[in-house]
Amino acid sequence: MAHTRTHIKRERAQSRGYSQAVVTEGGRAIWLAGQVAGEDARGHSLAGNFDGQVREVFARLDATLKEAGSKLADMVTMTVFITDARYGDRFTELRCEIFGDNFPASALITVAALARPEFLVEVQGIAVTG
Repeated sequence: MAHTRTHIKRERAQSRGYSQAVVTEGGRAIWLAGQVAGEDARGHSLAGNFDGQVREVFARLDATLKEAGSKLADMVTMTVFITDARYGDRFTELRCEIFGDNFPASALITVAALARPEFLVEVQGIAVTG
């Protein structure tokens, strides 16, 4: 069976950088562990740098997906954990930049803390590829 993907887009969801639902048929599922980023690819600290952590988290997710024969655009759902609700709107802006307009389904959850104090965001998800 050929792999197909359909995004159920609702105006409010799209304005917040996610799809109400993503329907897939066929394909191969890739389950992604939670990804954090305390430093960038060059080893520079990202402590206190929300934008830097978000961009690095998605770069790492993309690298993992490429290793699995997929790509970031194949993500169909994600769960996002942030340590401060004030980061929610900024996360949405960054996700819009990264995904264009075919967004994964998503949950955005504020937590008291992540595994280490410098982590501000963690993303886990599922991708489906052909």
